[in-house]
Amino acid sequence: MAREFLLPDIGEGLTEAEIVRWLVAEGDSVDADQPVVEVETDKAVVEIPSPFAGVVLSHGGAEGEVIEVGSVLVVIGEPEDHQPESAPPPATPAFSPDPAPVPGLEPEPEPIVGTLSEEAEVLTPAAQSDAPASPAVKALPLVRKLARDNDIDLTDVEGSGPDGRITREDVERVIASASVAEVPPPPVTSAEPDDASGFWVDGGRQKMSRLRRTIASNMSKSWSEIPHVTTFDDVDATRLLEVRAALGDRHDVKIPIEALVIKAVAPALVAFPEFNATIDGEELVVHESLDIGIAVDTPDGLMVAVIDNAPSRSILELSSEIRRLGEGARDRSLSPGELTGQTFTVSNIGAVGGGHGTPIVPYGTTAILSVGRAHMKPVVFGDDIGMAPLMPLSLSYDHRVVDGAQGRRFMALVLENLEEPALFLA
Repeated sequence: MAREFLLPDIGEGLTEAEIVRWLVAEGDSVDADQPVVEVETDKAVVEIPSPFAGVVLSHGGAEGEVIEVGSVLVVIGEPEDHQPESAPPPATPAFSPDPAPVPGLEPEPEPIVGTLSEEAEVLTPAAQSDAPASPAVKALPLVRKLARDNDIDLTDVEGSGPDGRITREDVERVIASASVAEVPPPPVTSAEPDDASGFWVDGGRQKMSRLRRTIASNMSKSWSEIPHVTTFDDVDATRLLEVRAALGDRHDVKIPIEALVIKAVAPALVAFPEFNATIDGEELVVHESLDIGIAVDTPDGLMVAVIDNAPSRSILELSSEIRRLGEGARDRSLSPGELTGQTFTVSNIGAVGGGHGTPIVPYGTTAILSVGRAHMKPVVFGDDIGMAPLMPLSLSYDHRVVDGAQGRRFMALVLENLEEPALFLA
């Protein structure tokens, strides 16, 4: 019996997804829970498994095509089956009361992900196979996309990563080799240089990636709807950096500055809960949980990964989670749930050498704190002048919710905690 598998909502409010790559070709067999397709949502690239075993009769779209949630993703049946006649998608996607997490992102994923059409037969979880199906080529989605964009066949690339995994550097080496071997002759033109410097400027139009379009839309919405106010300060980071170094030496691990900043900010969010809130019409929803977003600079653009109930974790647990989320954001392997739902955001612009700035408040929150790189500067200590590492802080907040005086009170408490880490480590 031919069965239609509909594109499920694998994120909060997902309406559509772009098909990145089919993992099982039409006419090939597929096992239950075997990844059948790789799709890209607004922020994540995820693999979707087949809910049952059979033969792939047809794909619901070509690679690069965008399909809506609730529309046919793939049709699976027996070799003698024929593709069922297409039926119009339901007005509301079928609802699953217990949606399963995306495989690979949870320790024990449920066997079935997604929704089935009304004509589908009732399913029972298939027995797990002795060994999970693995693709012929081991590479992360971001690496596969880089290879596709440069017309590189990954089967011809030798992987240098663990277990032969192909890394981004492996693909970039192939690209560089091809560029050297096929250098085109310089264009013949009589036009003058574009400016007095004598350099040529390559013009043209380039379509923005799906992630970049999402970032642009979110930034525009935040900037147009939220009246921003930004307050600036410098904090003497002497004690903070000493504690960071001591913890790193004791536990033989590098402590991200974000871990300490989150711990310092948490008491301020408790004292001033409007900074951990969301405007909903004429109401202010104050969140019970402190779910802190951390801004991550990735090759595809800025992404915000979320640490649920962050203050409940120790400094070492926060450090480990920050590293994991940073790596996952850069290789596009995080689930949609790990990229949404923050109630407050910390952005370490100092990681790329930044100082003060005017961070934009993420839509759905009321504030964001940007942390710059500490530099040694003259500081007045009583009647003396000395040198101290001053760390720039920039706090942007929604002026509909927070007044200037309250913004200064919040910042004062954060400054006090950062200057003496014992206050938030106790």
